[in-house]
This record gives sequence, structure tokens and C-alpha cells, in this order.
Amino acid sequence: MDLETFTPGSGLLEPRAALRSDAPALDLNGTWRFRLSPTANVPDDFAQPSYDAADWDELPVPSHWPLHGYGAPAYTNVDFPFPVDPPHVPDENPTGDYRRTFDLPEDWTGGRLRFEGADSFARVWLNGHELGFWTGSRLPAEFDAGPWLRPGRNVLAVRVHQWSAASYLEDQDMWWLPGIFRDVTLTRSAADVFVHASHDGRLSFEAEGGLLSIPELGVADLEPGTEITLDVEPWTAETPRLYDAVVTFPGEMVRLRVGFRTISIVDGVLLANGSPLLLKGVNRHEFHPERGRAVPYETMRADVLLMKQHNVNAVRTSHYPPHPAFLDLCDELGLWVIDECDLETHGFGEVDWRGNPTDDPRWADALLDRMRRMVERDKNHPSVIMWSLGNEAGHGRNLAVMADWTRERDPSRPIHYEGDWTCAHTDVYSRMYASHAEVEAIGRLAEDPLDDPELDARRRAMPFLQCEYAHAMGNGPGGLAEYQELFARYPRLAGGFIWEWIDHGIVHPQLEYAYGGDYGEPVHDSNFVIDGLVFPDRTPSPGLIDLKKVFEPVTFDFGDGVVRVVNGYDFRDLSHLEFVATVEVEGETLAEHRLEVPAGGGEVKLPDAPPGPEGERWLTVRALLSGDQPWAEAGHEVAWGQTLLAPPAPRTASATLVTFVRDGDEIVASGSGFDAETGRLVRLFGLEVEGPRLDLWRAPTDNDRHAGLEGKWRALGLHRLTHRVDDVEVGDALTVRTRVAPAATDLGMRATYRWTLAGDGGLLLSVDLEPEGEWRDPIARLGVTMTLPRTAVERVTWFGRGPGEAYPDTGMAARVGRWTASIDELQTPYVYPQENGHRADVRWADFGAFTVSGDPVFGMTARRWSIDELAAATHRPDLVPGDRVHLHLDLAHQGIGTATCGPGTLPQYELRAQAATFTLRFDPA
Repeated sequence: MDLETFTPGSGLLEPRAALRSDAPALDLNGTWRFRLSPTANVPDDFAQPSYDAADWDELPVPSHWPLHGYGAPAYTNVDFPFPVDPPHVPDENPTGDYRRTFDLPEDWTGGRLRFEGADSFARVWLNGHELGFWTGSRLPAEFDAGPWLRPGRNVLAVRVHQWSAASYLEDQDMWWLPGIFRDVTLTRSAADVFVHASHDGRLSFEAEGGLLSIPELGVADLEPGTEITLDVEPWTAETPRLYDAVVTFPGEMVRLRVGFRTISIVDGVLLANGSPLLLKGVNRHEFHPERGRAVPYETMRADVLLMKQHNVNAVRTSHYPPHPAFLDLCDELGLWVIDECDLETHGFGEVDWRGNPTDDPRWADALLDRMRRMVERDKNHPSVIMWSLGNEAGHGRNLAVMADWTRERDPSRPIHYEGDWTCAHTDVYSRMYASHAEVEAIGRLAEDPLDDPELDARRRAMPFLQCEYAHAMGNGPGGLAEYQELFARYPRLAGGFIWEWIDHGIVHPQLEYAYGGDYGEPVHDSNFVIDGLVFPDRTPSPGLIDLKKVFEPVTFDFGDGVVRVVNGYDFRDLSHLEFVATVEVEGETLAEHRLEVPAGGGEVKLPDAPPGPEGERWLTVRALLSGDQPWAEAGHEVAWGQTLLAPPAPRTASATLVTFVRDGDEIVASGSGFDAETGRLVRLFGLEVEGPRLDLWRAPTDNDRHAGLEGKWRALGLHRLTHRVDDVEVGDALTVRTRVAPAATDLGMRATYRWTLAGDGGLLLSVDLEPEGEWRDPIARLGVTMTLPRTAVERVTWFGRGPGEAYPDTGMAARVGRWTASIDELQTPYVYPQENGHRADVRWADFGAFTVSGDPVFGMTARRWSIDELAAATHRPDLVPGDRVHLHLDLAHQGIGTATCGPGTLPQYELRAQAATFTLRFDPA
């Protein structure tokens, strides 16, 4: 049957560009009649106009039927959710039948039915006549409707099967969501146009029977094939200059926006308009938490605006062409785009690539058809700078078929594909998740050679990019700054694309957001689909905030009384920015000045330091938009830098006559009490508390799990430490000597707590740590934990880095200042709960009833649940506030890394068990 055919479709018209035409069109989106059957073998009598579908349900188009209560979503990353037996599919094959009636306007003649996307196999009838079928879920399909249209009422019927032979080509690490999920249109437009516009002003076009005009440039009725040269402003992602063009045909007029730009490769360097191009990109799946891949235009625009506002300049359309409106937005607002073919056969890797369609000539037409439909649809977008043959589809002869056709059709854009490291069919060398060390070697042309000297020499002449890196799953990714430094250092490195833009969490009535397995799928990949820089509701995660800092196009080098402002833009100067210098003491603003920065950057004298109170003094210079931009309003912060002007004033503790004395079951001093037997603090300035005591455990992050650290930590027993008190000594100081260790091992940590009193009523804690035994693996954290009554603290004010969380290899966006947040606001609501919310380099923190100061700094986390409760949670609603606030005061944390996919924590950010001392001071409010 057709479901198991290698043929990509039947009855299809030739693919053409997505264009805006004045030809008459009918929007067929809206409410359709719908029926779902569990198998494919259902009579097709529903396609007849006389069929009575009055008792069918209604379903909106575009949409996915599992998101409207018909069946359920399913998520896999690599595995096919059916047996790998191409081209065969299961008998259990959910099949959706759609019917829509529409009235044809008077005097309407001819026309095409255009479907922008349906998953995965669709057959269409018009007034009972079968027009054909198509596959390629994220690609347009057009059929000639003219001979079968009737005056007045017409009946359109479509049958969509979830599984087909084409499903073997669409294994793209996302939810399996069938349905007609993009627009359906009846149009009388038949035009096709291919504009060629270079940054040096050369212009020509292809369009049979068309004449091109660009009034702004004085171009009128240019004929196809005629090249002219104009004085133009080139298009770049930083300066997305577009010219409105019109192509007039005998029967219609189409409008498009032309951007003049050139992509080339010279001496192994990727160039745009003759200048080196550094891609600061993200991978973007199309996703909406309620609508799946039926993404509204407003959401697409919000995505592009958010990317621009966070200094992202490029998008890889992983792993299929997006809705064409998204590329319009990239043209308009400015993003470089790698447009990727709707192809991934990753699941064949689980069977050693046996039967992989990429290397099976029976699939050649299907793969080429997908490539052709993408290139023809998107060929006029200046934002599209590369064509990608697909993703994780192994290697084989069909890649050559796709690449050869593409080069002939459009030699102006390089070809990308990561799955074949020989780069036999590509123009760029692309990898995923290469380590920092390997990226550096590639930048130095020192990578391991290929066996074939000719291929090796060819690859060494190519620019390199990471099409995926820094997997943004949960807390993280770490190592961003180190990657960016390499990209900037070596010209061969063209940058890369973070994986990925958004968490694919589906709104769920009980779980808040669902991921793999939450719908009972027998085969799934759990929360691996929750791996984005923004949460499902598009709230930026700390990872995106850090990325903005790492990608910022302006940097600041501070010297003695001067700052050197460095322009990191590729194609524009700094004239659209204003620069503000702010001096703060202990986080409070002392003075603010405007800086006069040359358009090209350079050294700028800083204002003289103003008089003011003693205290730690910082200078922050910010680059702000001086006027509104299409993607952000005036005042939007583009970049910032900070430097320390004066260290904190030394704090001298006055002598005290107060000592620690035993009072029954307690040891007391200055309104605080300690358990006489254990020496543990139980009352702090009159407030009932528990602790503090040593803690080496944290709720594992996704990266901890995938790096194997969680397993090592649990095997060692960091989550079940025992605390043995060896001695409690009372005098001028209270000294508590303990041994902290997990069961079933001889490893341990000698922890000595020494409490002393300051004359001004403060309480000082010094913790001396000495590991015992051979600790071979990193530990999770090194700090102390205490708890307070739930009502004791609602808000925290701190002086240190903020406002967001920071770990040793993250938190680049956290700057020194004075910050305030509620306990709830201190949490980062990762869809899969894990370690979060740590504030770094805290000088002091005010918890309302008391303050804590570091000597000089500490890390701070405050929660309404324990580490164990956080570690046990699998969805946000699992975290229920208890009757205690859990306060973590840390000396150090293990770094985060990006081991969910890629390298783990870099060695310099690992936390090893070693002798250490840290000091905290507690003061009453």
C-alpha cells in the first residue's frame, strides 16, 4: 500500500517559492470535521460529497490531534517507537480523517490547494476526486484543484496517517505529533521567483514571464536573466536592510523583500559580504506548550525578539524547515539561518545503521524531493546562508544526490551536514558537542587526520562550526565562556549553535508540564526533551541570561582611570549605543555618568571617583540602545562590564567579656543557644534554628546524572552522611569536633566548628575541614546547612553577585550588586527539579531576623524544601513548601558542565575533597 512506498508523493505540482501574491486565495484554516480511527484500513467513502459527517467531532486546523484529546503525545530522542523494518509500519496506525466544506466565490476559475505541513502521510480528495498524497511533514505540498472545483459548495477531505514509510525519515528528537499542523490554502497563485542579490549590488532574477521592479532603487520592469548593478546597503543580521520588490506576471503580482548579501568561504574562513562571520546561534525546534508545532505567528515573532534581545545572531532550524513566516521574521529583524532539510534517520544507529535510507538508492527520490521542496520554498530569504542536508542520518550515497542537485540549483549558499565527518558532500566542517580541547585543535588545524589524504586536505580548507554544543538541559550549560573564547581566537572557527532554544514541555493539568513517559509511552526518553534556554512558557532560563553575556557584542577592558571599549560587532559600529558608568558602594548608587565613546570604540577616560562612604566600591559600565530598534526599545541593555574600584573596609571586632556558659541542656551566649551534648546551634539571637552542619550533597542536576556523578555520589553516600560528635569544648570559644562520613566506607571528613563572640554582639563561625581517605571523585558541594522556621524569613537582601543563580562555570551574567528577592523568587523553576538558586560571592545577606557575612564571601541558597525533597521531585508540583526554610551557606560547589550531551565539567571547575577553612559571621537584625 502507499503507506509503505518509497515514493514521496503523487499528483504534486512542482515546488516553488513561498511568496505574497495578490492572486485570489481562500484561507481554509479553521474548524474541520474530524474522526480518528485506530488503524489505517478504514473505508474512504468519507471523501464523497454526499457523505454525512454530522456526527463527527470538530478539530481546529492547524493543530495536532493528540493535543486535543485524541490519543496521546509520545516522545523519543533516538529510538523509533515502532519496529525498525523499513518501509513497513505497525497495524496500529492512528488515522485522522478531516472534512471541510467551503463556498467558491463567483467567477473563480482554477487554483491550487496548498498544504504547508501535515504529519506524516496525507491523502487529499476534492469533491470526491483523489488529488494525490504527500509525505515530508514539514514541507509544502501543492495540488492542481482547478478541474475539480465547483461553483458554490465544495468538499475537501484529507486522510492523515501517523505512521508511514516516511516516518523512518523523521526521527528528530521531538514529540511524535500527527495532524494537519500548518496552513491550508486554496490559491490561484502559480508564480515562482528566484532573486539573486549580492552585497556588491549585483541583481538578477529568474521568473518565467515576470518583470521585477524595486521602486526605491529605481528598478522598473527588469527582465529575467538580466543582471544590473545598483548602489545598495547590504543585508546582515546586524543591519537587516531590505528593499521591497514587486514581480508582475500576466495573471498576478507578487511581493517580496530583497536583501543584498554574499556568503563565501576564503582560506577556510566563513565570510558574509567579504567579512568574517561569527555565528552566535541557537537551535530552534518549532514548539508551543499547548499547540505543539502549530506555532502562532505571535509566538514566532516573540522568539525572534527574545533571541535578538539576548545577543543571539543565528538560528539553525533543527531539524526541518520552519513555518515560512519565521524566515520572514529572520529577514526583517536580522538572524543568520541554517535551513535544515526535513530528514533524520537517527534510530537506524541503534541497529548499526542497517537499512539506513541515506545509503539505500530506493529512498533517493524521497530524500531529493525533501531537499528540493525546502530549497525552492526558501530560496529568496537573505537570512538563509546555508542549506543543511538534514541531521543525524548517518552517511551514504543519497547525500551526494541531495548535495549535487542543491549546488546546481543554488551555488550561492554553502552546504552543511554534520553526520559525515569526512565532509565529502559539504562545504563546512560541522560537529556536535566537540570538547573544548578538540575545538581548539580544529581551530589550530591540528585535528586528527582523515584516512583519505585528499578528503583530509579538503576538510582542513573548510571553516568549522559546532552545529550543536552546550546542551541546555536543566541547570546549565557550563563552559559557555570557554567555547566563546576559542571561537573568537581562531578565524577558522565560525561559532556554533546552542542546543536548544526551548523546553518541549506540554501543558499538563496535574504535572504542569509533561515530558517523555508522562503519557504512558512504552518507549520514551524521559525529560531529554526538556533541554532549552527558555522554559515552555518562554521565560528565559539562567542559561539564556548567561548566553546573552557570553554573546555580547561589546566588551570592556578596564585600566587605571580608563576603560577600553571594544566593538565586537561584525558589520556595524557603536553609534546606536549610549554608555553609562555607575559607581556603587556596597551595592548602592553613588554616582552615574554618560561616557562619550567613539563609534569605532576605543579608550575612554573614566570620571574621577566621587567622594562617599567607605565600603566596597564597584564601577559598572553598560551599553544601552540609544533609540528604539525593531527588536527592542531604547534603554535596552546590550552589554556590560564591571571593575572593582575599592576593596571593602576591614571590619574590626571589638573585644568582648562575654563567654560561652552551660545552662542546663544548652550552652548559651549573646542570646544564642547550642545543644550541650552535640554543640549544634539551636537558637540564633532568640530564633529557633537547626544547624548549621557540614553538607557535601546537592540535588543532582541533569548534567550530574549524565556525567555519572549522581551514581558515584549515591554509591559513596553523600546523600546520607552521618555526623559523629567527638568533642565539645567550652570556654572563650565553643569548639565542636566532628567526623562526617557516609556508611559502608572508610572515607570521611573531619569537621571542626569553632564559634566565637564579637564585642558588638556578632557570632563568628569558623569551619576547618580535613578529608580522610582517598576521595577519587569530585564532591557535590562544600558548605553548611541550617533550617529556620517557615515564618522567620520571607525576603532576602544580599550584597554579592546577582540577581540570578551562579555556579563555578555558569553565572557569567551575575554582577556584583545589592539584590532583594523573596524565598520563592530565589528558586529557578526547572521543569525537572534539580539543584538551583545558588547565589555566588555573597558578601553579606540579610534574612530579616539576622544577617550572615562571609570572610570574604560565601554561596547562599534558601528554599522551602530540603535537598532530599528536591532530589526526589520529578515535576514542579512535587515541590510543596514545608514548615522550614532550608538555608545553605557554601564555600564551594562542583561545576555544572554540559554532560547531558557533550563534555562534563572542565577540570578547573571540579570540586575535590581537600583541606579547607571558611568563616561566617552572624549578626542580629
